[in-house]
Amino acid sequence: MTGFVIELTVAFGVTFVAEFGDKSQLLAFNFGARHPLRTVAIGLMLGYAAAGAVAVLVGGLLGSVFPDRSVEIVGGIVFVAFAIITLRADDDDQARIFTRSRAIASIALTIALAEMGDKTLIATATLASQANPLATWIGAVAGETASGILGAYTGVVLGDRTRPAIIRCSCSTIFALFGVLMLLGWF
Repeated sequence: MTGFVIELTVAFGVTFVAEFGDKSQLLAFNFGARHPLRTVAIGLMLGYAAAGAVAVLVGGLLGSVFPDRSVEIVGGIVFVAFAIITLRADDDDQARIFTRSRAIASIALTIALAEMGDKTLIATATLASQANPLATWIGAVAGETASGILGAYTGVVLGDRTRPAIIRCSCSTIFALFGVLMLLGWF
């Protein structure tokens, strides 16, 4: 049992630190500025759990099947799409479109897609190939979720003190920047 706890702790630490400043933490910030923290936390956990399961089950197969450049291009297109959607939607539209369950599903899907090909997904796959897959999965999901919730909480705090249009434009700009950098192969 001690080995299980150590492997879980290692996976937690690696993914928690790796998520700082990552694109999915930026997404969590954006969601935190627009949705209740509880809703965001549930969506984050589900998204990270799905992505982590893929990493553990596939164990790096995605990286060997799909070239890194293909993953970067798809990721870049997704981020540019998020930039456009974020910029175009006003707060009244978002309130009507997103019920709590839809928001959770949207957050989970966004996070799971954003994690595909990400360094934390690759780290999780690598750890799972060398340690107990269940311990790795639990630790990785907990570490990513904890880091994501910090990003979401920052969004909640700034969201209450900043006009929604400023947050929307800022997040849209950052999404577009990440998207363009990924399309150019620089991120």
